[in-house]
Amino acid sequence: MRPGREYDRVTLGIVYHMPFWRDADGTLREVEGSFARYVDSLAPYFDEISLCVPLVDHARGTGTPIRARNVTVAALPPFEGPVHFYPLLPAILPRLVKWARTIDVLHCRVPSPAAIFAFAAARLVRRPAFLLVVGDLQAMLPSVPYRGLKKVLWGGYTAFEEWGIGVMSRRSLTFANGPALTAKHTDARSAVIETKTTTISERDIAQRVDTCAGPAIRALVVSRIDPRKGLHVLPATVRALVDSGLDFTVDVVGPAVGQPGEREKAGIEAESRRLGIERRISFRGSIPLEQLLPAYAGYDLFVLPTLPGEGIPRVLLEAMASGLPIVTTRVAGIPGLVTSEINGLLVEEPTVRSLADAVNRIVADPRLRRSLIANGYATARRHTLETQAARMMEAVSDRLHVKLRPVMVPVG
Repeated sequence: MRPGREYDRVTLGIVYHMPFWRDADGTLREVEGSFARYVDSLAPYFDEISLCVPLVDHARGTGTPIRARNVTVAALPPFEGPVHFYPLLPAILPRLVKWARTIDVLHCRVPSPAAIFAFAAARLVRRPAFLLVVGDLQAMLPSVPYRGLKKVLWGGYTAFEEWGIGVMSRRSLTFANGPALTAKHTDARSAVIETKTTTISERDIAQRVDTCAGPAIRALVVSRIDPRKGLHVLPATVRALVDSGLDFTVDVVGPAVGQPGEREKAGIEAESRRLGIERRISFRGSIPLEQLLPAYAGYDLFVLPTLPGEGIPRVLLEAMASGLPIVTTRVAGIPGLVTSEINGLLVEEPTVRSLADAVNRIVADPRLRRSLIANGYATARRHTLETQAARMMEAVSDRLHVKLRPVMVPVG
């Protein structure tokens, strides 16, 4: 709470880099949707949530709406990543200090360019803060596609973000997405609480008990397209599965990230043509979350050949909630959610052979497939938005001594 006065209202300020815009009727929308749902899950606990985020002046697709009525925006100028953020910093800093005076508690999702500066502003005006670490830029460095000066600059930005997260985690209540990030940021000076970021509500959990019933097998990949996501292995994997006798196709949902992403997409398309399976890999672009979640039902299994640098990708819980058996990589925080042979299949490295073997096992073994689906549902029910928010807000209330609004949500 703000020092020196009694307040009946508590305002949570959240700083992040996802862009928002307003519809003609004033509705706030976010381009991907996962952050919008996260904000909605926290909204019942506060009288107001003030989002310090980039506000763009035009729609980017249909987006996902903020449904809570107590969410407002303290607009930052639009920026696309750190390369555009830092030139704007002289104009942004005064806004952050002014904004920090209007909130009671600060929440930073990191890594995010504005977070350390918002945190400093909150410290200046004596506002408590809590942190949620959702990714690991340092672990991504080996797969970053930059060369020369760009690589040096990205390395410098990564080092600064790592330093900033360390500073914040030692001085505030900190949550981290999955066991790997929790272990990384826990030391003698900071005890980090593990969580698992999610986008699903109880109402999103499906009921089907099996997939792969037809002659054609449809796989789904939901991922940003860039070299750090391991998608370059898809063409050869599809070729191997087709050669093994499987009528197999893959849809990739997600945006290409910058020039590296566009090059990665072009490379996958060229390799698909070379291998003669260009009609078996389709890029669907970005799909708003509220349209994507029902779309999972049209597929037979979920594949995510990601590389190190993840916390726990929220799409894994989305796939589990939708009744899709999962094949993914044993990297970063993923083993903290997926136990191989129980609620998914884990491969040590995303190679053609390992991925193709795992897919063939799921298709050929109905007992295994149904078990993975059933256990995936059980995992999804333990990690809904409602339960995640309840656990986090209990810690916020206890550790930061903030009186939150009561919300009747069972903690599983």
